[in-house]
Amino acid sequence: MAKPGIGEFVNQVKTEAGKIVWPTGRETVQTTIMVLIMTTLLALFFLGVDTVFNAIVSWLTSLAR
Repeated sequence: MAKPGIGEFVNQVKTEAGKIVWPTGRETVQTTIMVLIMTTLLALFFLGVDTVFNAIVSWLTSLAR
């Protein structure tokens, strides 16, 4: 595959950059809110899992005393 010249490369970059579709402000806010909600739900889930495992390990170590 032959390398394009610098001028052709710049034209290709401009063409590809013109195809970019940026999200609207509303889409950005909605996506941000969804990310925050999912992050919070996952944090609560892992807090619960960690609490359960902590209780199990504490119970097992209390048996060894």
